[in-house]
Amino acid sequence: MHQSERVTVGITCYNARDTIGKAIRSAQSQDWLDLEILIVDDASTDGSAEYVASLTADDPRIRLISHRENGGAAKARNTIIEAATGDFIVFFDDDDESAAKRVMLQVAAIKSFEASNGSRAVACYAAGERIYPNGHLKPLPAIGSTGTTPCGKDVADYLLFYRRRPDYFYGSGTPTCALMARRELFLKLGGFDASLKRVEDIDFAIRLALAGGCFIGTAEKLFLQHSTQGSDKSPDANRTAEIAVAKKHQGYLRSIGKYHYASHWPNLRYHHFKRQYFRFVVQFLLISTRNPILATSHLLATGPKRLRHERRMNKRNIQ
Repeated sequence: MHQSERVTVGITCYNARDTIGKAIRSAQSQDWLDLEILIVDDASTDGSAEYVASLTADDPRIRLISHRENGGAAKARNTIIEAATGDFIVFFDDDDESAAKRVMLQVAAIKSFEASNGSRAVACYAAGERIYPNGHLKPLPAIGSTGTTPCGKDVADYLLFYRRRPDYFYGSGTPTCALMARRELFLKLGGFDASLKRVEDIDFAIRLALAGGCFIGTAEKLFLQHSTQGSDKSPDANRTAEIAVAKKHQGYLRSIGKYHYASHWPNLRYHHFKRQYFRFVVQFLLISTRNPILATSHLLATGPKRLRHERRMNKRNIQ
């Protein structure tokens, strides 16, 4: 494949001294000639910035940018978007490892879509796997990696309130750790919403969908995500951010009569994770009185899968 365009690999880092070495090495090993690697340290307190500097001093492709104050993942990614010189930006997480051909295959997928559709409003997501501390591996298939290419408001409907088209493959959603797009697209959409401390990746995808964008993915697994816990990943943080996203898009949601649903479903998820089962039932009844078919199908489609996943995730010593 002709590699005439520059690709920026963006890695955000926060207190990742123990894991970021693998992420950097996987970025350095990419099968792409014109590669830039930007690492933004978001005011780490564990010496991550100094460690990264020592690892990368001999590689001219790498630039380290340090935030004086912690601003969250969205702000760090916006720093990458602003500083990037690549035609494409692909995001790696600070505790993930990507296959050497990831950049090449994602660029190829985007260019193939552009050639056949005449549009640059496309985001490409890599398929991957998530590994848990007990060894459990969860496949993370990529949205749009099979079937009809998901585009437009139908994708926003799925992300906001789980309305699914049967000919679309939604995979594991729209995580930033799997994302590549042209830099011009990130700039056009205004980057990530720095007011969101979680689910900023979902908000970005919703805005792309509402702007008529499309979502494609690789069939091949191209990254390994290491599952970690943190205060920013708590049920409380998730609920707050998910409700904020619904409120942000309430104009669109109200126009189709789904704001109540989208703004209350995060409470249902929260009660499940907090094991508040009575409140869970009350919340489900509140939601289902307005949208009985959607609420029931949503719960039946996601509930059993979630329970099976939690059993595997919490099982000890998987061989």
